[in-house]
Amino acid sequence: MATYKVRVATGTDFLSGTMDSISLIIVGTQGESHKQLLNHFGRDFATGAVDDYTVQCQQDLGDLIIVRLYKERYSFFPKNPWYCNYVQVCAPNGRIYHFPAYQWIDGYGTLALREATGKIAADDTLPILLEHRKEELRAKQDFYHWRVFVPGLPNYVHIPSYRPPARRNPNRPEWNGYIPGFPILINFKATKFLDLNLRYSFTKTASFFFRLSPMALGFKLRGLVDSKRSWKRLKDIKKIFPGNKSVVFEYVAEHWAEDSFFGYQYLNGINPGLLCRCTRIPDKFPVTDDMVAPFLGEGTCLQAELEKGNIYLADYRILEGIPAIELNGQKQYHCAPLCLLHFGREGNLLPIAIQLSQTPGPDCPIFLPSDSEWDWLLAKTWVRYAEFYCHEGISHLLETHLIAEAFCLAMLRQLPMCHPLYKLLIPHTRYTIQINSIGRAVLLNEGGLSARSMSLGLAGFAEAMVRALSEINYDNLYLPDDFVRRGVQDLPGYYYREDSLAVWDALERYVTEIITYYYPCDAAVEGDLELQSWVQEIFKECLLGRESSGFPTCLRTVPELIRYVTIVIYTCSAKHAAVNTGQLEFTAWMPNFPSSMRNPPIQAKGLTTLETFLDTLPDIKTTCITLLVLWTLSREPDDKRPLGHFPDIHFVEEAPRRSIETLRQRLAQISHNIRQRNKCLPIPYYYLDPVLIENSISI
Repeated sequence: MATYKVRVATGTDFLSGTMDSISLIIVGTQGESHKQLLNHFGRDFATGAVDDYTVQCQQDLGDLIIVRLYKERYSFFPKNPWYCNYVQVCAPNGRIYHFPAYQWIDGYGTLALREATGKIAADDTLPILLEHRKEELRAKQDFYHWRVFVPGLPNYVHIPSYRPPARRNPNRPEWNGYIPGFPILINFKATKFLDLNLRYSFTKTASFFFRLSPMALGFKLRGLVDSKRSWKRLKDIKKIFPGNKSVVFEYVAEHWAEDSFFGYQYLNGINPGLLCRCTRIPDKFPVTDDMVAPFLGEGTCLQAELEKGNIYLADYRILEGIPAIELNGQKQYHCAPLCLLHFGREGNLLPIAIQLSQTPGPDCPIFLPSDSEWDWLLAKTWVRYAEFYCHEGISHLLETHLIAEAFCLAMLRQLPMCHPLYKLLIPHTRYTIQINSIGRAVLLNEGGLSARSMSLGLAGFAEAMVRALSEINYDNLYLPDDFVRRGVQDLPGYYYREDSLAVWDALERYVTEIITYYYPCDAAVEGDLELQSWVQEIFKECLLGRESSGFPTCLRTVPELIRYVTIVIYTCSAKHAAVNTGQLEFTAWMPNFPSSMRNPPIQAKGLTTLETFLDTLPDIKTTCITLLVLWTLSREPDDKRPLGHFPDIHFVEEAPRRSIETLRQRLAQISHNIRQRNKCLPIPYYYLDPVLIENSISI
């Protein structure tokens, strides 16, 4: 007789336990056990429970390779889902085998779990293991399908039970997330998945949805969401600020009109990847030395500053020609500005010229700091308006959320759970598909945010993203090269660059250690067909087969694989944190980040007043809608897992476990360095503090 001690762990999230019967079979290289019911007196498999059982076998089963869990009806109780964390089996010789699950089992059925040692297909020789990995991929590919979201944007997951709403209709019973008078809450049915493994935890779902209601109701009771009038005074905008204001939050509201803060946001705001060094003034932006000489300091000129590398350009050409819509019965306006900035001797990056069109001409003056106060402020506000679209549509939604979802879905479809890359990537995909489904229901559906609070509306917002995807280049996603390409690798005061490179280096070293452990040579990479299928599917479904993107369709060497995986993990974690975490702090003061403009771009100088400035900004209703959604989507998420915190045990080998611990130590040092530096800064930059970075895009 051989005695095996079995431990089964149930998830800790609310309603993770089950009343159904759970049985088990242990499979080894020398046989398998009988099917045994796992049952004690009292409740088994309760939420958070770790239950121990004993399984007796007639003979030693050899090396254990698979356990099969059977979920079946118990007595008269209705079926309910069960979240299994893992199964551990202690063999008679004392060796402990770990079988990771970390998934829901819905209904009645069988779940076969492999022992946790990471293996590529070439490492498997047993027919039962080869068949297991093939069957796992076959089942996932039959269930998860790609679906066109918007032609020209990355495709997304199509699950049979998921149907995005065609339009808002509060009279329909399934619109049970609707608050009367407030137009953009969530259709809960539209965000419900048949596959429970892609859903939020109960804690996260509750905190996400229920944080919306109090603020929305407050706006409603105060009559703000029904007001289509202009703000009477700038200071009135503070009346809608949410509570718990941070230092940065207050600083933005006080300093938003200052040139130095305007320039600072290009370096350490929420869209810090746009600015490029300018070595020659483009023909479409005819700035002359006479125009800007007074702002460059004594003893220099425009050409000299260009040669020194002190001139920078923010070009919003990607927004050119997109038509605006009507909001609240009023026509909206749009532009694609150019902004020239100078890094001066005092160490500040300051705007020195703004043109509100890509086409110069008599009706498109170049605005300067010497113009009237309101002309110059309105010109800068138009630039901040363009920032809204480049940030929200491109840097945030497209370049993190949508691309990360494609990475995630390709991984689910092409990499089995035993694959080392699956184990490496799975923590960085947690909740991404679910938050994106909510985003499509809130932001990108008819009647959502795009249609109700942005000058470009749904079609224009999507058009900006389509243009951006058509220009995305793989080499530019390699972070160190991007700073060099933009000519900002030595720009002082660029804390985003310092922190992002530190986090990138920690992740790249971690990925290198893991990859080189499982792939000892280039031939192992090139011969891994599952890996190649994952890469090919990302190229096809995310980049839509565009060869000019430079995205690989296959990987042939270990360095190529390290580069690729580092890009994926950084995109799914730190890159999102950089553009998401500070959203509320930089956007709650609406004039710093307006989503719509109600007057056309100024065509002549000297005509702007406080009244015309306020009449150009979004009205009260539009301001409230935008603030509510940005507040919800940038709140500190519950059920958070910071970067490097991997409570689910997927790796069991000693080497990758050491690499994980080393990663944590490196990230802890980076966090310490950031906090020490911030003590001396008037505006702390903490968005890339590893403690505040989440492993995955989950908000």
